[in-house]
Amino acid sequence: MQLCDIVYTKGSDIMATLKEIAELAEVSITTVSRTLNFDKTLSISDNKKKKIFEIAEELEYKTPRRKRMESAPKINIGLIYWYTLLQELEDPYYLAIRRGIERFSEKNNISILKIPKKGDIFSFDAFSNLDGIIAVGKFANSEIKTFSEVTNNIVFVDFSSFEGKYDSIVIDFKKAINQVLNYIVDEKGYTNVGYLGGREYVHNRDIIIGERREQYFVEYMKKKGLYVPENILSSSFDSLSGYKMMKEMLSYRNHPNVYFAASDSIAIGAMKAIHEAKLEIPKDIGIFGFNDIPNATYTFPPLTTIKVETEFMGEKAVELILEQINGRKVSVKLTVATSLVKRESI
Repeated sequence: MQLCDIVYTKGSDIMATLKEIAELAEVSITTVSRTLNFDKTLSISDNKKKKIFEIAEELEYKTPRRKRMESAPKINIGLIYWYTLLQELEDPYYLAIRRGIERFSEKNNISILKIPKKGDIFSFDAFSNLDGIIAVGKFANSEIKTFSEVTNNIVFVDFSSFEGKYDSIVIDFKKAINQVLNYIVDEKGYTNVGYLGGREYVHNRDIIIGERREQYFVEYMKKKGLYVPENILSSSFDSLSGYKMMKEMLSYRNHPNVYFAASDSIAIGAMKAIHEAKLEIPKDIGIFGFNDIPNATYTFPPLTTIKVETEFMGEKAVELILEQINGRKVSVKLTVATSLVKRESI
């Protein structure tokens, strides 16, 4: 049988089966299946492979998995985002989490619907059929109550609230800060260490959140007998704040000779202030960041930092939602490890 003996109109609902492709290509069904799944161990000529792919394309062949995905009801997940677009651009930490959510969802035929905030509240008026919610950032109890009225399938990313009731994905901040300070104090021998941090708020800045990086920094420095209250400044998680905080620090007579910044964005702003003061990094002042955003590789010098697996956090959030949809009732708290990235700023 030749290909021209069968006619399928474009857009037809008729889908070629493996058997039909095998008959047209004059090979076995197994060969067709292995070829379409890019089996590198298959011994077959390039011409025969080409013929199989051309027939499959002509007949609009799709794998059984793809057919199941397309025929299955689409899953709708609401994405609730704590940051504004401007804040996301100023500190790409949450941008990377969102990218992980969106990429994983696209591969798995999942619709991600962004839930807007109107005034002080998140509006679900146009979203009556959500299968789950991924909430990225920090939220007040009143907001969480609103989410729970929409669906029971909820995952919090970078925030853990009502443990035992809702899934959450968080960073092991205590271990991360110990990694930072063990490297700065024990390995590199610095004793006068500064901290440049940020403050986080929920519900239109009504509620301030205790910043864990600062908390664990203070605990560590007190334990080592190196705690100096004047060495700690906090503002916002962006480069402008880092710049302003470092300018203030440099005005002190006995300012620290190394700084841990609570985000890479803060660190990059601080580096600008150091360069403007005609000081060299790391000869005169060392700087250590947090997150390992793409920009960290391109600073001068490249920024030593803590790597946070942000895209992985986004992917796992979608996986946890799917588990809940499929019937899992026990809540999960996933703590993601971090790693030290040594570059030239220390």
